[in-house]
Amino acid sequence: MARKDFTQIAHSIVEQATGETLKPVQEKRPASVVEISTGEPLRPKEKNAAAVALGRLGGLKGGKNRAANLSEDRKHEIAQQAAKTRWAKVKGVELGAQGS
Repeated sequence: MARKDFTQIAHSIVEQATGETLKPVQEKRPASVVEISTGEPLRPKEKNAAAVALGRLGGLKGGKNRAANLSEDRKHEIAQQAAKTRWAKVKGVELGAQGS
């Protein structure tokens, strides 16, 4: 037998205390207001495969192009700031707003 959760236990206690039979407790809650009103579960939207491929292609090109256009000094500054931020998270230290 499955374990009862808090609401099921509370429901049975109220029934015993009042001597009334209450509506049964729902095991699962509906996912959304739309599901409640229509009674049908929501289906996830399907993504357009062509749009996904095009977005991924642009994303793959973007970082390489940005890195190619940055000077070595600027790349060094970005790397230093990233390392400081990572170590601050490890140590739990808040960094102030620093300009680039």
